[in-house]
Amino acid sequence: MELSPLYHNARPEGELLPQEEAAFALLERLGMDYDRVSGDPADTMEKCAAVSEVLGMPVCKNLFLCNRQKTQFYLLLMGPDKPFRTKDLSHQIGSARLSFAPEESLWELLRCTPGSATVLGLMNDRDHRVRLLVEREVYEAEYLSCHPCICTSSLKLKTADVLGKLLPYTGHEAAVVDL
Repeated sequence: MELSPLYHNARPEGELLPQEEAAFALLERLGMDYDRVSGDPADTMEKCAAVSEVLGMPVCKNLFLCNRQKTQFYLLLMGPDKPFRTKDLSHQIGSARLSFAPEESLWELLRCTPGSATVLGLMNDRDHRVRLLVEREVYEAEYLSCHPCICTSSLKLKTADVLGKLLPYTGHEAAVVDL
């Protein structure tokens, strides 16, 4: 997998996709520092392993989920090696039968494509239809990683900035879950 060096507070060069442009503009507006690595699409956890080495931290799994009726949506941030059992999570959040949400809903609500679901996509959820779930170890870590709404770049953000700047801006709250 081809990857760039690590950049600090620097967008990728050239023209960006609208959702990617919006993500970097938001980071700048909120004064959030970030480290970035770019390259081939990191759209699987196997590909994210190489990205983790450059970022110096594990890349989070970001799962976009919904209930059976597709009326409640969830963005789950979890460690890369944590097993995901829908039954355990469903019980914690009081939602019946979780599954992966349809690609159309991912685009409609977060403006992300498959493989690029991200906490930064919450800037597009103005109706607050997506509930943010953060696995405890990710919530308590100094840094978290995510994509800027496209999986050709990965970012390292201070968790405190995500919780204290990004989420208040978007109007979302993080519900801490144990997996």
